[in-house]
Amino acid sequence: MGRIGVHTVRDLLFHLPRRYEDASTVTPIGKVELGTDATVIGEVMDKGVLPTRRGLRIFQAVLRDRSGVLECSWPGQPFLERTIRRGDLLLVTGPVRFFHGKQMQPREYVVLGRAEEAEAGGKVLPIYPTTEGLSQKVVRAIVEQNLDRHLPLLQPAEIFPRAQLEAAGLPTLMQAMALLHRPEKLADAERGRRRLAYEELFFLQLLHALAADRATAGRGGISFQRSDRLVGALYRALPFQLTAAQTRALREIFTDMAAPLRMNRLLQGDVGSGKTVVALLAMLLAVENGYQAALMAPTEILAEQHARTLRTLLGELPVSVELLTGRLTQAERRAAREGVESGRAQLVVGTHALIQEGVRWHRLGLAIVDEQHRFGVRQRLALAEPPGAAEPGGDPDVLVMSATPIPRSLALTLYGDLELSVLDERPPGRLPVRTALRGEEKRGAVHAFVREQLGRGRQAYLVYPLVEASEHVDGRAATEEYERLSTDVFPDFRVGLLHGQLAGQEKEAVMRSFAAGELDVLVATTVIEVGIDVPNATVMVVEHAERFGLSQLHQLRGRVGRGGEESYCVLLTGGGEAAERLQLFAGTEDGFAIALADLRLRGMGDFFGARQHGLPELRHFDPERDEDLLLLARRDARAAVAADPELRTPEHAAVAAALRARWAERARLYDVG
Repeated sequence: MGRIGVHTVRDLLFHLPRRYEDASTVTPIGKVELGTDATVIGEVMDKGVLPTRRGLRIFQAVLRDRSGVLECSWPGQPFLERTIRRGDLLLVTGPVRFFHGKQMQPREYVVLGRAEEAEAGGKVLPIYPTTEGLSQKVVRAIVEQNLDRHLPLLQPAEIFPRAQLEAAGLPTLMQAMALLHRPEKLADAERGRRRLAYEELFFLQLLHALAADRATAGRGGISFQRSDRLVGALYRALPFQLTAAQTRALREIFTDMAAPLRMNRLLQGDVGSGKTVVALLAMLLAVENGYQAALMAPTEILAEQHARTLRTLLGELPVSVELLTGRLTQAERRAAREGVESGRAQLVVGTHALIQEGVRWHRLGLAIVDEQHRFGVRQRLALAEPPGAAEPGGDPDVLVMSATPIPRSLALTLYGDLELSVLDERPPGRLPVRTALRGEEKRGAVHAFVREQLGRGRQAYLVYPLVEASEHVDGRAATEEYERLSTDVFPDFRVGLLHGQLAGQEKEAVMRSFAAGELDVLVATTVIEVGIDVPNATVMVVEHAERFGLSQLHQLRGRVGRGGEESYCVLLTGGGEAAERLQLFAGTEDGFAIALADLRLRGMGDFFGARQHGLPELRHFDPERDEDLLLLARRDARAAVAADPELRTPEHAAVAAALRARWAERARLYDVG
């Protein structure tokens, strides 16, 4: 058992089934149908090993119940001759096919005992992680032999008071493990899983609650009052109506800003959902109250775009927009800083230059971080707590924005210390991006289509998964293809190259040239996944599309379709197993649906890099089914921290001890227990 990580009794108890074979519904042998999966129970009437001309040896057994006879075969498993005997009562489950009569090749089998003694009931069969030379039967037998004797050892390990578990409708840890290892029906295993998922989520939300408590301890917010002097004026001047989602998000943001507590909110919305205008209206509420507002972007070119967009939307409104980036000359940077410190600069847009030494604020009331995952936590906090920000007791409200659509349950898991506003609809009138799958043999036709679009004055992206060719990975690379495309495919057009190995200034210069229309084609890697608006770009071609996650493809597709012209996304792929998921992607532009599909395919860790975010590993949480459990764990964790911020009372002793044992560094950071 050591080969599968089982060294102690605890390891054995926590070596949980990875799935279950539902053999609880038994079909009489005489009623099984061809082409279906079935579970039957019958007495072994005959058995033997049948050799084939190719040398394969097949174990066969004939089962009989009162309704009929069924032949079962196990190709390549002649050793079963020694373990299955005539007169055994056998449960088998698997597909039924026709081969000289009805025949089954069982996926699973269980010897229930001798026919004259055994109980002929169905079962739910746990399927455990195993390794070569260690069968399901052996693992099941070892677990079964030890379960009743060792389960009571888990009783002292129970973390939660019984009342808390009963209020949540959950079993104790000991009960949950019994349900997981020995379920009578699938619903039993599900109850056990939910208990373990609740524990995972509780501690995750506890870490979020402790972080939020420490961040706001002794800190008051600013109670902004709405006069509509600027907010109402912008509403009336906008050439479009806000969507219902934008209106809802603004109501949530304005409610937070009016409260005396500091706002900490995430505004999440798909590409083109209208986050910028929501952010601007929140900034104007701060300005109406005599405060400044800051918007920090991850790149200079994105900051410049934000500044242009804000100035366009503001029109004739008497509000100043200042841009502060590292690209400014020394004199320009000094003037911008003076404007920030004096208060003349009311809306300040910039990069990390906003948090560099020498930037002092006159009266910062709202700090907004765009594409917040591109910044470290310390950078985000530095903007929210700058020198000279506001009078004592009035820390700036914080709004972070993300264009990566993820299901609500995942957002609450990742950003549990933030309240959540979601823009889940797009403004009307935006044309959908037409998405097509093409085999690699169609590459020439795809390039011809790109040339046609370029001939109309449009621009195109060609994206590759590799920067340079690798002897370990078969596929086209951006640097080599750039040379070929420049000279052989698009010799009469201007082609640029962009990838992550370029220096920061080089990357900015290439993107700036493409945005300015000085390049027709941009050959790139996923470094453009989060970029800027280039309304004239109408074609996105993704090479080796099967190597990208669906959410990544969605972000890439979001680079086109930003103007009034019809736009296209072409996925070049070698086909194979990836075709089905790429067809799913091509059939929808709903980023949230795509993210959920991506999650199912890639799993939690790959999807949002839980380890990168320093989050506890989530092995049992199911985002599609457990949002109610997540909200429950969030409520309970927040209640615990509100009642006992250091978790020092006897009621929370077990929770504090578990937190110290599992996440010692975090526990020390938050002074727990």
